[in-house]
Amino acid sequence: MRRPLQVTLLVLSGLGLLHASLFTDLCLRYVKPGMRPLLILSGFVLLVLGIVEAAVREGGKGHGRHGGPAHGAGPHSESEHHHGHDHSAVPRIAWLLLLPALSLLFYAPPALGAYTAARQPAKVIAEQDGFDPLPKTSPLPLTLTDFTTRVQQDRSLAIKARTVQMSGLVTPVPGGGSWDLTRIIISCCAADAQSVKVRIYSDSIPPANTWVSVTGNWHPGGKLGTKSAPVALDAQTVKKIQRPSNGYQDALPFPSG
Repeated sequence: MRRPLQVTLLVLSGLGLLHASLFTDLCLRYVKPGMRPLLILSGFVLLVLGIVEAAVREGGKGHGRHGGPAHGAGPHSESEHHHGHDHSAVPRIAWLLLLPALSLLFYAPPALGAYTAARQPAKVIAEQDGFDPLPKTSPLPLTLTDFTTRVQQDRSLAIKARTVQMSGLVTPVPGGGSWDLTRIIISCCAADAQSVKVRIYSDSIPPANTWVSVTGNWHPGGKLGTKSAPVALDAQTVKKIQRPSNGYQDALPFPSG
């Protein structure tokens, strides 16, 4: 690969990583917050490598002007060049490597949302042997995983008739009349994303990808405390909220105020 292209790729990639991880929060659309320091470090390393590569190239030019032909140059090198054997040349398609680097600077793909969640099976919820008593707070803040576990595994029926509060993004479902409250969970990056969902029954369906806080009661069906019970909620209130900073975790909703 020719040095001008190497320098350009290194510098643009470094600037792109720094833009996404140091100067903005764009990286949190694709990775966990704990990965951010590594991205910042990678951006600095790529930027420094690009600067060093450019400096070496300029130094080589100066040496070539004042010190005669470069080491190794000779009749064979010129002959190879004329016969099409210049191995420093690269296919034109290599310039397409610039596109990912430029996208980090000028076009950031959106965060994972309803499109991804609608095409994923629900995350498998681990079996739980025992449950602590629920606090008397009303509405009771729960994660979507906690709600799912209580509905399908808690034989004490503690969730029955309780008003609960959860938050997540809106994922439409075929047929209308209901929608899914969703949390997309990543272990490392967007490539390993999984989702947990609670079916919501409400008077209206918010737009897809809207972040909302929902309060309501368990939607009766099947036998509560068993796998036959639907993981669903009859909504009393649905309020639009800002996407939280922990959007890729199944976290408790912020207290309503």
